[in-house]
Amino acid sequence: MTAEPIDIIDILLVEDDPGDVLMIREAFEENKVRNRLSVVADGVDAIAFLRREGAFADAPRPDLILLDLNLPRRGGREVLEDIKSDPTLRSIPVVVLTTSSAEEDILRSYDLHANAYVTKPVDFERFIEVVRQIDDFFVTVVRLPPGGAA
Repeated sequence: MTAEPIDIIDILLVEDDPGDVLMIREAFEENKVRNRLSVVADGVDAIAFLRREGAFADAPRPDLILLDLNLPRRGGREVLEDIKSDPTLRSIPVVVLTTSSAEEDILRSYDLHANAYVTKPVDFERFIEVVRQIDDFFVTVVRLPPGGAA
């Protein structure tokens, strides 16, 4: 019995901390994740990327968004609200991936229709495991909406 080939998915990481970006990239490499990872460092660029504006005119439509809450120029909560209120973007699953474990951040994120809320582990090995589990869940378990709708 052979496993069916897994489609490569496009993931948008919205993260301003270069150390966290590096850890996520390393976690993908460590886990041999073949998905395409695009990175933007603030909320303004995240919305421009998703709407394919300006420098992001040729950006792929992500199948999954990993979103930090604490971002410069436009915070993660506002980005999440923009995504989930836009009929062309709201079907894209958003995983809030942040250092905050504050109950109000968790509740607010789910109120804004985040698909999951994950607190970033500080331990690198645990961080790698969390990224692997997110990837496994969204690539092998969950059925994502068809991409390409603009």
